[in-house]
Amino acid sequence: TLWLLHGWMDVGASFQFMVDHLSQTHHLIAPDLRGFGLSQAQGVDHFVFPDYMADLDALLRHYQPEGQIDLLGHSMGGNVVMMFAGARPERVHRLINLEGFGMPRTTPSMAPGRYRQWLNELQAMDAGDMNFKTYPSLDAVAQRLQKTNPRLRLDHAQFLASHWAQPTAGGQWALLGHPAHKVVNPYLYRVDEVLEIYKRISAPTLVVEASDDSLSQWWKGKFTLEEFHERLKSVSNLKMATLQDAGHMLHHDQAEALAKLLEDFLA
Repeated sequence: TLWLLHGWMDVGASFQFMVDHLSQTHHLIAPDLRGFGLSQAQGVDHFVFPDYMADLDALLRHYQPEGQIDLLGHSMGGNVVMMFAGARPERVHRLINLEGFGMPRTTPSMAPGRYRQWLNELQAMDAGDMNFKTYPSLDAVAQRLQKTNPRLRLDHAQFLASHWAQPTAGGQWALLGHPAHKVVNPYLYRVDEVLEIYKRISAPTLVVEASDDSLSQWWKGKFTLEEFHERLKSVSNLKMATLQDAGHMLHHDQAEALAKLLEDFLA
């Protein structure tokens, strides 16, 4: 079984283009993570990484209570699968991380400001100020996806839009993402703990990066590829690859090349 975990503000159907190019037969499971797509998240005001890990654990108990799985995650999902593989190494046969970098290093002195930001954003969400923008049509949603990723083909954007949004009673199209996903995590990202988790990953691990350096675009030097690569030295059985002419959504930009890379690794 190959499990596919999507990233932030994405859905399981996002992997379809890559799946279309898989030549071998796989049993694929690609859930919508809680609060995204068709997965509901009632009565919550923020999300943390352990939530996604626990959901994956519960889904595994339901669909495959014994044995090992091949596990792939993109972006946020890449972080989740790395943490899960360190917490339950006996369950993972092969591990694939697509652009799941983690977060910049934090210090304890940042905690008061982080909690203050979290409280302010909870207040803003209660006031409705954290809601996602709506769009007048499904085509407008597709155009929004293409604006974010200029490499995305129109037909692919239209397919994704149909899974990424739904019509509202007012005639608009709303994104299928809970606004609580916009609330900052109240807990600091502790790199030392992450490295201990990485050390316990026993599965052969493939980390795939895009030729576009997403980290430099996002963090402006606060967190770099070099720092991420240094963290990866804690993973004992690691292989790395780079896909050319691809951005962060590399499973959209180079779906066929990625599928070939995955099949070679899984074989």
